Amino acid sequence: MKEFLIVGLGSFLGGSSRYGVSQLMKILIGQSTPMGTLTVNIVGCFLIGLFSAFNFDGRWLTPSMRLILITGFCGGFTTFSTFMSENVTMLQERNYGLVAAYFFASIFFGFIALVTGHYLVKAVA
Repeated sequence: MKEFLIVGLGSFLGGSSRYGVSQLMKILIGQSTPMGTLTVNIVGCFLIGLFSAFNFDGRWLTPSMRLILITGFCGGFTTFSTFMSENVTMLQERNYGLVAAYFFASIFFGFIALVTGHYLVKAVA
């Protein structure tokens, strides 16, 4: 149960930070999309890379710190960072075909699913 609370706290902080970045983009450039999303995706990738490097040999981050920072905060901030981290892990494992398939399938089918859901609601409404 403790682990769920730790992840939940990190997710709350990450999601709140994502919202804050979107609001900041509105103030700075007058719009939050796509710049807010682009910003959190790139920053999230940087952060998960940073946290993963600190975690590489297991000496820098405790299991609870990994949960709150990587799973919780980065997961709440953006799922894109997790997606990229999984691709890097598969690259390190030399699963090149799986990386290519996962990368392109995620982008392509994610876009198709979003468009399908959007037009399904428009058709019913």
